[in-house]
Amino acid sequence: MTRPQLVLDIGGVLATNLSPLFWQLIAGEAAVSEDTLYEAYKRQVSEQLWTGSLSEEQFWSWIKVQAPNIQVQQARSFIDRSLQPLPALEKIVEWSLIADIHLLSNHLPAWVEPIVNPINKYLKSITISSETGLRKPHPDIYRRVASHFAIDGVVLFVDDQHKNLKQAASLGWRTLLADEDGRWIPKVLPLLQNRSDKEEQYTAKGSCNE
Repeated sequence: MTRPQLVLDIGGVLATNLSPLFWQLIAGEAAVSEDTLYEAYKRQVSEQLWTGSLSEEQFWSWIKVQAPNIQVQQARSFIDRSLQPLPALEKIVEWSLIADIHLLSNHLPAWVEPIVNPINKYLKSITISSETGLRKPHPDIYRRVASHFAIDGVVLFVDDQHKNLKQAASLGWRTLLADEDGRWIPKVLPLLQNRSDKEEQYTAKGSCNE
């Protein structure tokens, strides 16, 4: 029997997102507000950073322009402070017993190493946007992940953004939105089981005794 496939985002699923804490910390060292800084980041470097056309060193150079007094080592430490493990990280071993686990994230490999390295042996594949030149929700980055498994089995994708789930659903994957409180975690195992849509929806909502 084909094992189910579990595809997980990192930010907002296995670890906290960089925003807003990272930008709050940077703004504390800059001469502009957090909102102004983040708006400039989204407009000037976000797309290039996550698709690998802007290197990490170039990103830090951009940060130095925004906050001249900050040291790169200090700014790097803000990444570690902002990316903290979430409870789902502790479920990886359990989930790996019944499913093949894949990571799909818009990120930089070096930034997520502290999260990924401890669970690496339980993973079938890791797809990071800055290494592929593609970022979610581009269809081709999902297809890259799909190349690691058979297409006739159950695939569950967990992400914290609706726009990323929509593209996964178009491939026939089951999808699950990760909420900040972790209420999505108990829904993973039932959704990995090969049930009918009606049974799946019922299980995802919880039994009438809950």
